[in-house]
Amino acid sequence: MAVAQELLDILVCPKTKGELRLVDLPADVRQILVEKYREHFRDEEPVAEQGLYCAESQLVYPVISDIPIMLEDDALPASILDSEAAGSS
Repeated sequence: MAVAQELLDILVCPKTKGELRLVDLPADVRQILVEKYREHFRDEEPVAEQGLYCAESQLVYPVISDIPIMLEDDALPASILDSEAAGSS
């Protein structure tokens, strides 16, 4: 699953209006997100593989089954990413 490039081109961080970059989420975080969002998906198992990372705010907005969750309250701290994922461009 992937977020459409057209959508990525217009999305910005809700907190800072900064640029977002698609990053892979660690396996343990993926499982936590699947559990969290399972009740919102009646007919399918949610998929959580990537997030949208903002270097300025140090937040990661999860992407669940191709749907970016762009709520600041649902954002994850960038510390969930390994240092290579957060630092690469």
